[in-house]
Amino acid sequence: MAELPRNEFKRALEEGRQQIGLWSSLNSPIVADILGEAGFDWIVLDSEHAINELPETMLQMMALRSGTGEPVIRPPWNDMVMIKRFLDAGARTLLIPMIESAEEARAAVASTRYPPDGVRGVATSVRASRYGLVPNYHARAAEEICVLLQVETRKGMDAIDEIAAVDGVDGIFIGPSDLAAALGHLGNPTHPEVQAAISHCLARCKAAGKPAGILTSQEDLARGYAESGFLFVAVGSDTGLLLRNAKELAARFRPDS
Repeated sequence: MAELPRNEFKRALEEGRQQIGLWSSLNSPIVADILGEAGFDWIVLDSEHAINELPETMLQMMALRSGTGEPVIRPPWNDMVMIKRFLDAGARTLLIPMIESAEEARAAVASTRYPPDGVRGVATSVRASRYGLVPNYHARAAEEICVLLQVETRKGMDAIDEIAAVDGVDGIFIGPSDLAAALGHLGNPTHPEVQAAISHCLARCKAAGKPAGILTSQEDLARGYAESGFLFVAVGSDTGLLLRNAKELAARFRPDS
């Protein structure tokens, strides 16, 4: 028989240990394999804005298994069927976008729980249970599932206290780009009004005792977020790293380009 794998990322958040992550959108098991060896605590495999579909995402999760980064799966929406399929494929940590109310938060959590605690459909021979080899998987699965909810609209920000209070929510992720757009500052997440809103959300998460997360590719901003109390911080993306480093290398040899 097989053991139910321990979700070290979830335990780290519970214990207040900061986790540094990276966004992955390149839809490649080889990229995931490389990123898993880079030393990040968590790697987002994005299905909301990237072209990752379930089969490719599962292959990337398999590639990350040998590295250090916990695969954090962002489904395209707070959808019970899609969440079920990602969980059956072996996802343990989910980052669910565009949560705007406690009702939506409860629905997200319910999608990750089997009845009577939720609405997750029951399957037996799936990757999540090591194809049936993990004893008592269905009774224990929730122990290692980590539910992170994205707050990234004005409505979500206004309801953040109620969202954070929902049982089963393990963390709140502040989406700076969508929040900037919602506040009238599209493309400018560093605007003072947006930064004030981010600070407000962080303070509400701290008051609720829920870990807060965020993403930025600006190093000074990332360090500032980490120092201010964001517990899980994504500090860049695979696409950004590839483009920036490729352009810098090309410029060293073709300064006129």
